[in-house]
Amino acid sequence: MSQLPFLLVDAFTTQPLSGNPCAVVLDADALDPAMRQRLAREFNQSETAFVNRAAPGSTEFTVRFFTPAEEIPLAGHPTIATVTALLHASRVALPASGAPLTLTLHLLHGPIRVDVMSPTGTEPPLVWMTQRQPVFGATHAPETVLPLFGLTPDDLLPGAPIQTVSTGTPQLMILLRDHAALRRAHVADPAALGRYRAESDFFSPHLFCLGGATPAGHTFARHFGTPPDVSEDPVTGSATGGMAAYLWRHGYINSPNFLAEQGHDMGRAGTVQVRISGAREAIDAVQIGGTGVVVLEGSLRGDL
Repeated sequence: MSQLPFLLVDAFTTQPLSGNPCAVVLDADALDPAMRQRLAREFNQSETAFVNRAAPGSTEFTVRFFTPAEEIPLAGHPTIATVTALLHASRVALPASGAPLTLTLHLLHGPIRVDVMSPTGTEPPLVWMTQRQPVFGATHAPETVLPLFGLTPDDLLPGAPIQTVSTGTPQLMILLRDHAALRRAHVADPAALGRYRAESDFFSPHLFCLGGATPAGHTFARHFGTPPDVSEDPVTGSATGGMAAYLWRHGYINSPNFLAEQGHDMGRAGTVQVRISGAREAIDAVQIGGTGVVVLEGSLRGDL
């Protein structure tokens, strides 16, 4: 009977039972894609990460991310959760010197770099993920998109394009005029959203506005899914990267470093640190940073 270790990690938070939960399965080499998909549906988190074994002392890991419905090429909160789990399980260790730890995660579409900063005080280690260089995709008609979320074109920030942006996973960027519009948003017709998504170029929609949920934040966001994926994701790292690229490219933020907030109205408050490098018209890289907290450890049992 096989037994594989797994951890449930809350990402983008320092407090258990907040942020975004992610299941991380270690030593997952023998699990084929069909079994990984079944397990992701069983865990029923927005994403589940599967990490293959690596040689002791290695700083390179093969990782795959699955939603309950499908495998995706890149995800932010599972990256934070995966590195938090590897540290917790002593699969990697921070340098005694206090220098950053640099890891390479080999994902579906190639490697990404992750830098882990040594903790200060009682805070857990800060994990910085360098996402893919931004790709700006199609623009979408407000009169088609906004009703999918129970909104009208007047709820959009005037002049803001609705655009697909990818820093590894393509997301639909929808900049609303204020917090009131964002809080009214909901998936009005899941089947209609599913049909629009199927014929378009994005994985899922990211709705946001300027101004944080708290005085510390600079943006506030919500991220919706379609069944069997979760209906709303508490804190979305990959979409935050795309949102950052969108805001910087189109001139909606003045600083390339800011704090993105999400999940507060769901009782799962999370904070994402964001760094952008490069000119607005030629972004070099987007990095998102956050901490994680292990809330559960266990083992998968059975003939997997």
